[in-house]
Amino acid sequence: MKKASLLLLASISLLSCNNDKKNFDASGTFEAIETIISADANGTINAFNIEEGQLLENNQFIGYIDSTQLYLKKVQLEKQINALLSKKPNVAVQLASLNIQLSKANKEKNRISNLLKDGAATPKQLDDINADIEVLKKQMDAQKSSLSITSDGISKDANPLYVQVEQIQDQLNKCKIINKTKGTVLTKYAEVNEMTSQGKALYKIADMSTIILRAYISGNQLPNVKLNQKVTVSTDDGKGGFNTTEGTITWINEKAEFTPKTIQTKDERANLVYAIKVKVKNDGRFKIGMYGEVKF
Repeated sequence: MKKASLLLLASISLLSCNNDKKNFDASGTFEAIETIISADANGTINAFNIEEGQLLENNQFIGYIDSTQLYLKKVQLEKQINALLSKKPNVAVQLASLNIQLSKANKEKNRISNLLKDGAATPKQLDDINADIEVLKKQMDAQKSSLSITSDGISKDANPLYVQVEQIQDQLNKCKIINKTKGTVLTKYAEVNEMTSQGKALYKIADMSTIILRAYISGNQLPNVKLNQKVTVSTDDGKGGFNTTEGTITWINEKAEFTPKTIQTKDERANLVYAIKVKVKNDGRFKIGMYGEVKF
């Protein structure tokens, strides 16, 4: 009877030891790459169509900031440009009279040339008309040069206004709130009709399709891990068991740090540990801050 009692006691002790033995090599909590999206313009938020937990696509339009004054300023600049360009001279109209005179002079030259062949005109008459034609051509060249200088000057005066229009258009584009990274909205910092300013946070987003388990290992475990190593990640299934999935070690800290109070290590006596990151595909089970365990 005494021998049976001792055997039962030993079995219980052995079972207790086995239960106390940890079946994981490292543990930690899940995190994601979080991005805070800020406003690019100043003004009142007229529309902001997002909710926390909502999945946003890349380049999705989600709202806009009041841009009335910017739009009116753009219209004003465009009218200034039109008014300035309307002062550019019409070269064809300005040279029309000289072209008529040159055409008449050329006809007269042909007439005198024919008369000269018949002996009805003198060479001096032909020389005079040729001189008149050369004068008209020089007048036309001078007029063209003057008109070109005037036109180019007006165009150069308009160039800074064009740049201002582009600047205003860029500011108008920034009044549109467009999501630039696919992910889930974690926190919403602003609401419709609130004032915002450039650089002020609007919402925080994270891509939850993949999630990162930041775990900690002791120095003795370092030789057992390497980058791109496949590991098993376990989480509580809520029924007394575990859900397991495959993960990949993507980062190993080169510097040791003191063990965080909320983290257990395989060797709980280890004061200095090394952080690692394990990338895991998320099917929706994993949440930021959830506890997870790693088995090498």
